[in-house]
Amino acid sequence: MTAPSLAQRPSKALLVGLVVSGVLALIVLAIMLRAGGPVGFGLSALLAVAPLPVLLAAVLSLDRLEPEPRLNLAFAFAWGAGVAIVLGIALTLAGQALFARAGYGTGEVEYIGTVVLAPVVEEAFKGSALLLLLRRRKEIDGLTDGIVYASMAGLGFAAVENVGYYLLSYGEDGIRAAVQLFVLRGLIDPLGHPIYTSMIGLGVAYALTRRTVVARYAAVPLGYLAAVLLHGLWNGAASARSLGLLSAAYLVIMGALIFLIVVTVRERRQLIARMGHYLPVYEETGLVSPADLRMLTTLTGRKAARQWARRKGFGQAMSDYQHAATELTMLHVRAERQGVDPARFQAERDAYLGAMADARRWQEQGDESCQDGINCR
Repeated sequence: MTAPSLAQRPSKALLVGLVVSGVLALIVLAIMLRAGGPVGFGLSALLAVAPLPVLLAAVLSLDRLEPEPRLNLAFAFAWGAGVAIVLGIALTLAGQALFARAGYGTGEVEYIGTVVLAPVVEEAFKGSALLLLLRRRKEIDGLTDGIVYASMAGLGFAAVENVGYYLLSYGEDGIRAAVQLFVLRGLIDPLGHPIYTSMIGLGVAYALTRRTVVARYAAVPLGYLAAVLLHGLWNGAASARSLGLLSAAYLVIMGALIFLIVVTVRERRQLIARMGHYLPVYEETGLVSPADLRMLTTLTGRKAARQWARRKGFGQAMSDYQHAATELTMLHVRAERQGVDPARFQAERDAYLGAMADARRWQEQGDESCQDGINCR
């Protein structure tokens, strides 16, 4: 019998959100094209897109053990590029208009909009992508997942926002100004938005994976507060046009980045350790051997096994086996941490075991083995 698919069926709400967000992003870009002209827009779009492949690869590399569904990742990116951009700009401008009517001067209104309103509003809407994904709780089963989804929303937001900023600079002072701004936003601080919103991702993921009252009611607000403070710190330093303040803000943000990396590395090591704890019980099924465990519990072993399998023509089967074994481990982790209905646990467990059985095609390829990640040749 063929094992059920490991992926959840895409929900209509997720598909609708993806389409709506994508359309809004295209509308915003079309408005920029009309306002800035094809040359200015083309240059700005090129500068905004240039660092994206590297940034996306860096974010997705955080979640190599348990890759998230592509549709969910696309939704988070599109949400940041579309819904978050449109509502963020609209509400920030509306807030600035209120302060202007209250008698504040132009400079004060601009400062409040940049340092206070923009961080508060933008982080709320970028982070809301995480809240929408809460309906699919199974997909956020660790802190790394929260960081990855939040980073995707931040990258989507930054990509479209940068087109607008580069276009403004090009319109005011030409190509040189646009390139200078690119150096700051695209090279020196390309991960600003992903880092800010990752604080919300941490809060949401922590609340989902912990049972304590503090986690459930305080983690998300605290994560949002951290995101707003980091965002406001950078905007405030940039507005002050002080190299000292900008350097200090940059160091704080880099400190936040290091913290996020430490969290993901620590969680990855914990997951690998859990594999060594939970998977040996399945040795009697014939689906997990001591050699399999040695391969599964090291990143180098897993990579070597996939490379060997690709050379033999069944790389996808090896990837599927590793994925199913990782998901099986995560099922045990969720059951231990949050509790799972016994019937649901058994159904999911059997699905993963079935997928592992279906994927073990390399056993039919002869006597040569690569299960330990060492004898791959």
